Formats: sequence, C-alpha cells, structure tokens
Amino acid sequence: MSPQQKALILPKKQGNFELSSRSIPSPGPGQLLVKIQSAALNPVDYKMKDTGMFVTHYPAILGSDIAGVVEAVGEGVKNFRKGDRVLAHGAFTNDLTGFQQYTLTVASFTAKIPSSLSFDNAATVPVGLDTALVGLYGKEYGAGITPPWTKSAGDHESKKPIVILGGSSSVGSYAIQLARLSGFYPIITTASNSNEDLVRNFGATHFFDRNLSGQQLKAAISKFTDSPIEIVYDAVSLPETQSVGWELLAENGTLVLTLYATVKEDEGKGRKIAQIFASPYVPQNDELCRSSWSMVEKWLSEGTIQPNNHEVLPNGLEGIIGGLERMKLGQISGTKLVAHPQETQ
Repeated sequence: MSPQQKALILPKKQGNFELSSRSIPSPGPGQLLVKIQSAALNPVDYKMKDTGMFVTHYPAILGSDIAGVVEAVGEGVKNFRKGDRVLAHGAFTNDLTGFQQYTLTVASFTAKIPSSLSFDNAATVPVGLDTALVGLYGKEYGAGITPPWTKSAGDHESKKPIVILGGSSSVGSYAIQLARLSGFYPIITTASNSNEDLVRNFGATHFFDRNLSGQQLKAAISKFTDSPIEIVYDAVSLPETQSVGWELLAENGTLVLTLYATVKEDEGKGRKIAQIFASPYVPQNDELCRSSWSMVEKWLSEGTIQPNNHEVLPNGLEGIIGGLERMKLGQISGTKLVAHPQETQ
C-alpha cells in the first residue's frame, strides 16, 4: 500500500468539505513531489465548491497556491532537487492541488523561494501574480501588451496611464506591481480608504476611494492627466466596477476582467473586453507563463514583486473551511488567508 496523506475532499458537486486520506502521488517526467507547508485560499475555491465550475471529477481537491519543500524529482527535471523550498501554481486535478499535505507540481510553473521569504509569504504569490500577468500580457486572455522582461519590450508603455480597480485585492496588488515594471505612469488605483498606504507601497501613484462613480473618477483623473486610458484592469469585476471601468476607457482601449463581462463590447467606440483565464496549463498561456515563471525567484529576491499581506488560519486543512466562508461573506480585505496542511490533526 502506498503512503497516505491527509486531504480536504469535496465529495460531490456542491457538497461539504470533508477531511479524508489519499495516496501520496509519485512525480512523473517534468514534475516534482512537494510536501506542502503553506496553501493560500482564493475566491475561485469557494466558487468551485458552490457551483462545480472547473471540476470534472469527484471527489475533488481544490487549492492552487502552493508553497513547500521538494521531496522527490521526476525524470528530466534539472533545476530543482530534494530539499528545495518552492512555490507553485497548482492545476485543477487532484494530484496537483494545494488542499492536501503532498502534491505534484509542474517544474515549469514552480520557482525556488528566496531565503528572505517564508512559506506563508510565497504561498500568496502564484495565482494572484499569474492572473495579473495574463490579464496584462496574455494575447488570448489579456490586453496583449509586450511583457517587460522580454528583449523586445523597450519602454513603450512609459508614461502611459493605467487604471487598476480594486488595487488592494491580491490580483490588484500584483497588477500594480507589474504595471510599475512595465513603465506605466500614472498608476491609478481604487480601494477602500483604509488600504491607501497598502496600494501606494505596491507602486500606485494615485489613489481614489472605491465608492466614487465613473463620472467622479473620470473628473478626478482628468485633473492630472489628459492622456487616453487604454487599459483598465478591473480586479473586482462586479457589474458596478465594470461600468466604472467602461466609462474611463479610451476609444479602442481594453477593459481587463477577472469575472464574466456584464458590459457589452458593442456599446461603441471600439473598446474591447479581455476576459482572463489565468491557468498556465492552457496552451494559450503556456509560453507566457513559462517565461514569467523563470523570473519569479529573481523578482521575489530583488523585491520587484512583493507578496501579499497574509493571515494564517488555525487547524491545518480544516481551517480552510471557515476561511473560505469568511471570504464568501466579504470579511477579508487586503489580506490573503493561508493554511498549514502539516498542522492537520
């Protein structure tokens, strides 16, 4: 019998989580076996539980933000060895998810954790960073601008304004940091007033209260820039924020959304909608995410990308259940929730 581990299982569609046991998988070619020390929570996790979106087989294990220690290395993996501290973006298949004590990761979407960061810090990075990144640079699921780490980038975004709605969210904070890396200026963001210092620390140059209407925000922005706003990144993507973003957007501009569109592209002026699908495992994102993941260790080490603020949940994997409920009720702001699977009783 293969070694067993504890896992948080979703037994059926729209069912309730259960603590269970399952076999520890073995890494195949290009994969790593990772002992998970920290797993972060995302809104998509409770949406998957409530709706069954993205889940094709039950019982299912969720969780895509992974940080831990390499236990074994699969064939063909050259950049990692046993004992390395790593972070990784999981996939929607049970052997590659985070709400368990051991998981497989794909080496191409795994990076080493700099010594300056904890497992908890690192676990806040993968999904938020990839979502921000695909939204800005993805050709199929994003605005399609040239990634700043590629040789052809130059500084062609320099001195162009960008608006990021929901800058204190996990995705919003990484969008701000990538906008800074791309040379956008001004970097305009909205959040609650209590999170102004947070978003400014990430690189926002201009802050506005998230409760301003589209007209109010447009008037405020016009006081310091008359350049057309070609990209609005809506990290909230509720109907009301989409309306605000649409109103700010220049002719032929792109509104980047993390949720389904409620505004319609045929409402004039050639404005476009980019609906993000941030998985690095789809062919459309493969090349982009392979190149960006090769940069993650360097970005984190140099402080170019800073992890989210976080809160550690008690009771190991079982703590995830209450954490997702708090997220669903809108009780979390400017903070990423992190669980410690190895502390499961």
